[in-house]
Amino acid sequence: MEQLSYLLFLKMVDEISTDPFTEDEAKAVVPSGYNWRSLASLKGYELEMHYRNILNELARNPGTTLGTIFAKAQNRITEPSLLEKLVIDLIGREEWTVQGADLKGDAYEGLLAKGAEDTKTGAGQYFTPRALIDAMVDVMQPGPDDTITDPACGTGGFLIAAHHYIREHHMQYLSRERRLALGAGRIWGNELVTGTARLAAMNMLLHGIGDADGPSLITVGDALAEPPKKHASLVLANPPFGKKSAITVIGTDGKADREDISYDRQDFRATTTNKQLNFLQHIMSLLEMNGRAAVVLPDNVLFEGGAGEKVRRRLLDEFDLHTILRLPTGIFYAGGVKANVLFFEKKPPRSGGVPNTTKLWVYDFRTAKHFTLKQHPLRRADLEEFVQAYLPGRPRAGREESERFKCFDYAELIARDKVNLDITWMRDPALDDADSLLPPDVIAQEIIEDLQAALNEFAAIAEALGAEVPADAEMIEEPMAY
Repeated sequence: MEQLSYLLFLKMVDEISTDPFTEDEAKAVVPSGYNWRSLASLKGYELEMHYRNILNELARNPGTTLGTIFAKAQNRITEPSLLEKLVIDLIGREEWTVQGADLKGDAYEGLLAKGAEDTKTGAGQYFTPRALIDAMVDVMQPGPDDTITDPACGTGGFLIAAHHYIREHHMQYLSRERRLALGAGRIWGNELVTGTARLAAMNMLLHGIGDADGPSLITVGDALAEPPKKHASLVLANPPFGKKSAITVIGTDGKADREDISYDRQDFRATTTNKQLNFLQHIMSLLEMNGRAAVVLPDNVLFEGGAGEKVRRRLLDEFDLHTILRLPTGIFYAGGVKANVLFFEKKPPRSGGVPNTTKLWVYDFRTAKHFTLKQHPLRRADLEEFVQAYLPGRPRAGREESERFKCFDYAELIARDKVNLDITWMRDPALDDADSLLPPDVIAQEIIEDLQAALNEFAAIAEALGAEVPADAEMIEEPMAY
């Protein structure tokens, strides 16, 4: 996938730079002597040698977008005839960027999805279903004045979708200067894995976000290592699930769990090795005042005691946690995922210690919803009912309860044992009605999902108790953006 991405990137930027419809907004991303045309004019050994030179030359300026994309890039296609076939006959014969169609997005999504299908490689952790990304962006309605980030951006899916939404809904009202400024630092991300950050930088540049010679909008490193250096008005994220490679973050409670590595985060209130709770606390810090967030998090964040209860109390008191979307299983590439999307806003303290959360709306999109990755994948249309019920851009006072959408007062929430927000009230009719049995493949897949989820929970408990968890039983690192 990495080798294909280099070649596909070079071909796409060549098309973009010569497209008359985008010439006022685009410039040559790579120098002429090292672009796709210089490569496609050669054959055999000369082609292979020039390709190696291109990879070396484009990696010369670390810290820039191109430097991030081609950092330590190597040509692993060592057979000149195969490289020639890719350049001349396969990639070279196609037009990958078509005016009026997001083929470049489809191409990269297809490439990433193909890699994500092989969950043994761990690729699935970087892929969030496009349908879910689009629904989250549609309800958050990013605007040209927003500053937007994702602290675990994977290959940049949330950032690209937000940028696309702004262009689609606001472009006609923007001056050329504001249009060009959209990708000049108002959208940025962070990614832990270098190879994935490379794909994110490619993806964003191809979608008109950032400057090839300017600072990279994707930083590489552990987002939890230190407090954020700048804040955002909108955070969209699907942080990695699981406890694998977890670190301890020491919060203001001064506690420390058993770990070899720890970070001192005085902006955190709770000390825990739970990666998702730490990412949630990090996102709380990332938000500027009156900023808003939409974050995919697993069920344990909603019910875990100890640090989990502390974080939830803070979320209800200091933030406005107004909506939770309960997601079904079967939509992520890695198994055993029971997740939710939390929608919340950062608010200034209210007088008299009054909590900022007054009502929490929970939408159950999990019960009686059955999806599989191939036979019955999640579509954007499947989430339309939730998007309409959310009332994006309109006062939440106008929301109406339904079978799937229920409202809970702060008093009800805070009175629940350990402030448990894993709230459910529906029952799957397929469990009660013998005539409505699901297809055998769906039943089998859901059994696998439930068993994997149970294994993940037991592995977490064992690890917390100090047991050595076998590698094949560790909690799966679940999907991140794109």
